[in-house]
Order: sequence, then structure tokens, then C-alpha cells
Amino acid sequence: MNVPINAKRLRGSLPEVVKRVRKGTRYTVIYRSRPAFQIVPITDSEQPPVALSDDPIYRAPAVGRSTDGRTAADHDAVLYGR
Repeated sequence: MNVPINAKRLRGSLPEVVKRVRKGTRYTVIYRSRPAFQIVPITDSEQPPVALSDDPIYRAPAVGRSTDGRTAADHDAVLYGR
């Protein structure tokens, strides 16, 4: 089942949404009157879950505010291997 929910209601009812998602409910989150994203059970994801230690973002060094002159593209290269 796919249930529309606005962002304000999502914030106020997150624990209940989590319970329902774990039981198979899918949500389409509406933000500013437009669909923004979906919340789906982990088993419905298009990609299999990745171990945290294998996630390139988890392994990436901190990039915070650049003081070494790196650009956003440089930061993307560190995070995503591009």
C-alpha cells in the first residue's frame, strides 16, 4: 500500500510511520504540495543493503569547510570516487 503523507504530519508521527513501514506500508512524502520522496521498507529497495564499512561515504575522510582550496568536485571525488 502506498500512502501519501505531508512533511509536517511525518515529523509529528514518525514513530507510527516507522512501525507501519516495517509492516510493509510505503509512503510518498509530499512537500510544498509536490511529491518529494518515498519511504519504503528496506526489503523493497532497488539496491541490496550495503554493510556500513563498505559504504564509500562512511569510509570517506571528513571534508567539512575547505581550507586547502579544494572544490566541490574535489569533495565529490573523495566521497563518490568520481
